[in-house]
Parts: sequence; structure tokens; C-alpha cells
Amino acid sequence: MKSIMVVGTTSHAGKSLISTAICRILSRRGWRVAPFKGQNMALNAYVTASGGEIGYAQAVQAWAAGVVPWVEMNPILLKPQGDMTSQVIIKGRPVGKVNAADYYEQYFELGWRTIEESLQHLGTEFDLLICEGAGSPAEINLKHRDLTNMRVAKYLNAPTLLVVDIERGGAFAHVVGTLELLEPEERELIKGVVINKFRGQRSILEPGIKWLEARIGIPVVGVIPYFQETFPAEDSLDLLERNSHKTQADLNIAVIRLPRIANFTDFDPLESEPSVSVKYLSPKQDLGHPDAVIIPGTKTTIADLLLLQRSGMAEAIQHYAASGGTVMGICGGFQMMGQIIADPEGIEGQAGRFQGLNLLPIRTVITGQKIARQRQVSSNYPQMGLPVNGFEIHQGRSRIEQPPSDKPDSQAFQPLFDDVNLGLVDSCQSIWGTYLHGIFDNGPWRRAWLNRLRQQRGLKSLPTGVANYREQREQILDSLATEVESHLDLTPFLS
Repeated sequence: MKSIMVVGTTSHAGKSLISTAICRILSRRGWRVAPFKGQNMALNAYVTASGGEIGYAQAVQAWAAGVVPWVEMNPILLKPQGDMTSQVIIKGRPVGKVNAADYYEQYFELGWRTIEESLQHLGTEFDLLICEGAGSPAEINLKHRDLTNMRVAKYLNAPTLLVVDIERGGAFAHVVGTLELLEPEERELIKGVVINKFRGQRSILEPGIKWLEARIGIPVVGVIPYFQETFPAEDSLDLLERNSHKTQADLNIAVIRLPRIANFTDFDPLESEPSVSVKYLSPKQDLGHPDAVIIPGTKTTIADLLLLQRSGMAEAIQHYAASGGTVMGICGGFQMMGQIIADPEGIEGQAGRFQGLNLLPIRTVITGQKIARQRQVSSNYPQMGLPVNGFEIHQGRSRIEQPPSDKPDSQAFQPLFDDVNLGLVDSCQSIWGTYLHGIFDNGPWRRAWLNRLRQQRGLKSLPTGVANYREQREQILDSLATEVESHLDLTPFLS
């Protein structure tokens, strides 16, 4: 099957971004393209129409290619959950939990067989596969069990693009060193080098490019300028550089950067709002006085809840809420905002019952069966009848507690959607909680929610008749593809 492999000299070199751009470039040229990443380790996930989990980056790449995301596009997803263990997801379904030392012994053969099956299936449906590697292809202590990089390239005999991040410094050494550590048959597949995240004048870089090409005998097929647009990130380390620098924003929203924060792509639509500044706060930082606080999803709800309590952030959020501040919890954050989280089987680690933030009248039990499904619901708040699309991914069942008869004010909490189990909001519309990922992707709902915050500040409401974020994402993907295409020669990979 025809394919292109994209590997990087390091993590965060820009493999996902370049792969996404190529998907859109070739789709616009008339190819029927599909993305592929054999094994991904990420806490940003997406639920396909079949109810299977894949890395969110592969979903974005599928959208860039103009196709529907399939589980075969990311057949192995590892979701870290602390203490050196990960949940293993094969073709969209969780199959177990394993520590790093035992993973390859237990899953290598099954993993490679799954990758082969997925590649064969995709090969019958698409003209061209854009395959993304992970980390570096030259980790000599890991190469014998690497399921993602050159093993896939060799299996497909795929012409391979090597991406290097020049912002890190030492880009030429990274390229030369990576190639030196590849086996001859692996190096033979490298058909071009891309220098990514370049800032400055190309003429200053040109002598280095000429030296590099003479040294390695492989052309530099692209020098890609630094891309300014907010692009979905795979790793929470990206959040360290993600805080908004908008100087004239009307609203300031704080997202708590939990140790195992998951699906923080939920907040890309907020970052896209010109009037909103999003700041990611460590639990050890001062909460301050933002217009809203969001407790995001997490892979380890109980461990991250306990950390919030130990750090003092839990108490700060409770005081903030008591003073009338707006707090929203999504997925794991929703569970944390309840009264009790029970883990009788020790699925997240230590079995027991744990006190929540007591901001919502719910009790949650962590269960072995995961819920993963797309959802289409109708909103009750902040505006009745708005259509809202998103998806659920959680290993817990939350029950709404009936208020005691002597506390009628407890009845102030109402269902957020027409599905009463999907979220709650209080009568003041200050305390929000939902299991729905992607809630802010819904433009009219997002604007209605932001307008509640604006009213509290005495600001004029924003128009709510706006498109959903997917349309803005399409514009970002087109802009990315146009920019990359003008600086990248794909001829050696398509001939």
C-alpha cells in the first residue's frame, strides 16, 4: 500500500502537525488519505462513532484528510494513570492495565498483530496512508520493541520524512545523530528532512542546510516557519507554553492543570475566543480571582482530588464558589465536585471512599466498565433547547442525591441537558458539572455560557449565532496546510 512515514528526532518535534498538514494537502490534491499511528501514549482521546477510543491527534488528522475517524487509525492507545502504569486500549477498547516493565512482554505480539490488521484494513479503503511515529526512531534501548516508528516504515516500505525542531537548538546534531543510530535498511527509507519551527531569515540558515545535505546525502525538503495558531496538543507538557497572552481579554478563565489532566483539547474553543484569556494553573499556584474556574478531566480522579486537597487548591476553589464564583467540572472534574467518590475495587489504586469538594449533590462509584460514546443532547441551561454534541469517556457512575426534606434549597440543582445523568447546574448558574467532553465546541452554547460571565462583569453580550468550533478548526487546518505546502516539497514521497 502507498504510504508516507513521518518520524522526528525528538518528542515534540512537530510530527503530529506535519502529518496533519500532509493529510490536508494531499486530500486537497484529490487523494483519499487516512492517518495512522500504530501506538500512541496520550491522555487526549476521542470517541469514534463506533464507541472506540483513539488519540485525539489522529481524529484531527482524519478530519484534515476529510474522512471519519476510525479505531484502525490508532489501534493501540496507552493512557498513563500514575505509578508507572497505563491503561491499554486495543482497537478502541480497554483490555487491561499494565506497568511499563511488563507492557512489551504482555502486549508486543498482540500489538504488532493488531497494527498489521489495521494497516491491511486501511489499505483496502484508502489510496495513501500518512503514518506518524512516536518520540524518536533511534532510542537504541527501545528499538527492538518499538511498535510505532521504523518497524511500521519497513513493513510498508514507506518513504520517510525526518522532522527536527530547530527551536530546541542543536538541530543539525539531532539529524546527524538520529541517522547514525538507524540501521542501514532504516536509513535507506529516509527520503527527506524537514526543519520545523524556524524563526528568522532563511538566508542565515542556508549554509547549515548545504552542509547537512552534503554530510548526510539526504535533501532538506522543507523549512517550516513557526505556526502561530493554537493547535490540538497531545501532551500536557505543551500546556507549560500554552497560557494565553491576550492583553485585552474581557474574561479570564483558570483551568486547573491536574497532574493527569485529560482531554484538555476541550478548551481549544475557549482559547479561540478573542475576548477570553485561558490560564492553566498548577494546584500549587494562587487561584486568584478569575471569572471562572474549570476543573478538567483526568485519568486518575481520586489521586488528583487528593492532591487538590493537600495543596490547598480544593479549599481555595470552595471559598471561590462560596463567594459566588463560577466553577465548572468536566468528566473527572465533575466527579470531584460531588460529595463522595467511592472506588470499592481499587480500580484507580487504593480502594476506599473519598470526600469530594461537596459543590454538587452527586456521589460517584468508580467501576471497571468504561463508558465511551458520542452524544447528541439538548440544553436546559444557560439557554433552553440548544443542540449540543460531544462525547463521554469515564469509568464511573454518578448518582444525583435526593435533597433532604428540611433543606429545600438543595433542590436548586437542575439537569444541564435533557439527559438528567449528563450534568447539573445550580439555580444561580454558578456551579456547573458535566460528563460531556467537547461541550465548548458548540458555538451557540459556548457563547451563551460566556455571556453569563460577561453579564456579571457588566459587559455587553456576544452574539450567540456563531458556528461550531469545527468550522474554525477547518479554517485552522486549511491555513496550516497552505503554510506547510508553500515550504515543503513532497515530490520525493509521491513519485
